[in-house]
Amino acid sequence: MGEASPQVTKVTTEVLRNMKQAKVPIAVLTAYDYLWARILDSAGVDVLLVGDSLGTVVQGRDTTISVTMEHILYHAELVARAAKRALVVADMPFMSFQTSLHEALRNAGQLLKQSNAEAVKLEGGRPVLDTITHLTDAGIPVMGHLGLTPQSIHKFGSYKVRGGNEEEADQIFDDAMALQDAGAFALVLEKIPVELAARITAALSIPTIGIGAGPQCDGQVLVTQDMVGLFTRFKPRFVRRYLALEQTLEETFRRFVADVRQREFPSEDESY
Repeated sequence: MGEASPQVTKVTTEVLRNMKQAKVPIAVLTAYDYLWARILDSAGVDVLLVGDSLGTVVQGRDTTISVTMEHILYHAELVARAAKRALVVADMPFMSFQTSLHEALRNAGQLLKQSNAEAVKLEGGRPVLDTITHLTDAGIPVMGHLGLTPQSIHKFGSYKVRGGNEEEADQIFDDAMALQDAGAFALVLEKIPVELAARITAALSIPTIGIGAGPQCDGQVLVTQDMVGLFTRFKPRFVRRYLALEQTLEETFRRFVADVRQREFPSEDESY
């Protein structure tokens, strides 16, 4: 396996394909604003995903269903303004691409034109094949998303692992092949068995990005607020917490409150 990302000035879909071929793992994290995006970009993250996960980690909702095009447009513009190296991919929110090919193209085009995102991501298998072809034919790069697809939570009824039985596993594998044929430049594989993710990754010529899908995917993605311990309402098994930022920040803010209460802030040096 490679040890570092290729030295490039800008990550593109072609760079991601080359990374797969060179067996260089792809690092993906979510971003929702300028400050976080600037830090992530400087740290060498390859792809910044403006995910509809903002519905839970930014807006405090229970699902991603209520996220709108206006929400994604706003956050994607902030992220794209900060990203100098990383590829910026924006989620297509629920019902922004399902109603018609015309509506899907209009919304995806609006994302690229108004926010300066460089690609879109949409969830689903065979039902979205025509949409992916329609968007890629218009010059819009599309990242697919299979396995657990959060926008379908009311259909699934739970966040359990997908592809656990042979029939569903075969369906996900066939969908992955079909999404590649439709023009997707990469696939997110969420919460599927390790063996299935490895089989899909070996069969595809485009990169796979895993989240709860094991180490043999071509890359890995996490929600940034999860991995730094800032969002702690729940912790999926696949999340590795690198920090306990919520606790650190709360302690810091308590110190500030105490300093204000005791008139220890501001000091003479901090005043004009």
